[in-house]
Amino acid sequence: MASPRHLNTLRGSSWRSLSQTRSAPLPHAEGKASRHRIPSARLTGSQTSKTVCGLPRPLLAARSGRSTTTNNPQRLKHTQSPRLYTTTTTKPTPQRRLPASYYRGGTSRAPILHLSSLPPSPTLWAPLFHTILGSPDPFGRQLNGLGGGISSLSKLCLVGPATRMGADVDFTFVQMGIRDGVLDYRGSCGNMTAGVAAFAVDEGLVALPQGQEGEEGGEVVVRIHNTNTGKLIEATVPVIGGEAAAMGDFAISGVPGTGACIKLAFLDPAGSVTGTLLPTGRAVDVFEGVEVTCIDASNPCVFIAAESLGVEGTISPAEMRAHPDLLERLKAIRCQAAVKMGMCETVEGTPAGVPKISLVSPPAEEGVDIIVRAVSTGDPHGAVPISVGVSVAAAAGVEGSVVARVMRERKAGEGGEGVVVAHPSGRMVVDARFDGGRLERAVVFRTARRIMSGWVYV
Repeated sequence: MASPRHLNTLRGSSWRSLSQTRSAPLPHAEGKASRHRIPSARLTGSQTSKTVCGLPRPLLAARSGRSTTTNNPQRLKHTQSPRLYTTTTTKPTPQRRLPASYYRGGTSRAPILHLSSLPPSPTLWAPLFHTILGSPDPFGRQLNGLGGGISSLSKLCLVGPATRMGADVDFTFVQMGIRDGVLDYRGSCGNMTAGVAAFAVDEGLVALPQGQEGEEGGEVVVRIHNTNTGKLIEATVPVIGGEAAAMGDFAISGVPGTGACIKLAFLDPAGSVTGTLLPTGRAVDVFEGVEVTCIDASNPCVFIAAESLGVEGTISPAEMRAHPDLLERLKAIRCQAAVKMGMCETVEGTPAGVPKISLVSPPAEEGVDIIVRAVSTGDPHGAVPISVGVSVAAAAGVEGSVVARVMRERKAGEGGEGVVVAHPSGRMVVDARFDGGRLERAVVFRTARRIMSGWVYV
């Protein structure tokens, strides 16, 4: 039996018919506001009271298309804001659906879409992504979509066939502004790379070694080409029953419980966006009278000593938000650094997602090398982005950098366990390996889990 119209999948010819029948943008796109016009309801008998089906009569009138204009403010005092009855002039059509999966990767979470399920032209993607995540949202909650109202939950991942030799899949990352809906393709997401690796296994995009399809399990290496940066990541994924294993005994700070450990090796991560490890050509620059280090490893990052801004290194995200001018100062420094790093021509053109900016300070406890407080898309991060951790490890090897100055000095003969980064939710270990002064790879360990697979409606 043919599926109902409202279950139509947005594939192939459906995209063509969609573009032909809709002259205005999809939901959440810009459009001229107008009132809803739905068939009027006849009021008979008991419906002549002040309320109908529990709704105030002016509200019912608005929903039925009749004018609610009145000179009596008392009649409207029980109704809600008229803006709640406005919409775009787009002709109402049934919702369409896209195949999608929802994954947690590290301390992030995002829908993952097959590239083949999207329209062929990327110019048509933005309205779909807005609807999927629920942005722009002036209330900052993304209540109407799958976003979570914070930067680590306002993301999308697109996965397709590899376009680079030596890779198994392509991964395109999309960061979305929560309130403004701005899409940023300039950087990547290390945490969701773990989710993409698990997705590639679950969707059969990589071949499993012989004998690992059963309950005995094993592991498989997924080579991921990140199209945002052009870099390769090797993900070692535990497998059981032909799928990515979710259960295990590995714990990461910021995520309750334990899971199967996924090893992420970021190969040759320097110059991911700017083309060089030190985009300004210096270990230290000065913006707003403050010394900073600009570095690009996995993502462009800016590091500032917390004491130079007069705050404690252990400041919490809530305290950062409550500080009278801290976030504004960090924003000004970040935008100036972006220009100096060659990422934009003016401060107004600074990308929303990168460069990341972070406060760093000496460790306050044993077993920690450095304290980091990261800010992502203008909001203090509850943990630390993987890319910031990678850049910290890289900057630690740059003599004279702000990061190197505050790093704990290693004792003679101390083992190379990697850089232990303390963040608001706990700790993260990043192992940076240099070869003759060149950052060869950075390794981190994450967990990931498939939360659901099905359809997302747009």
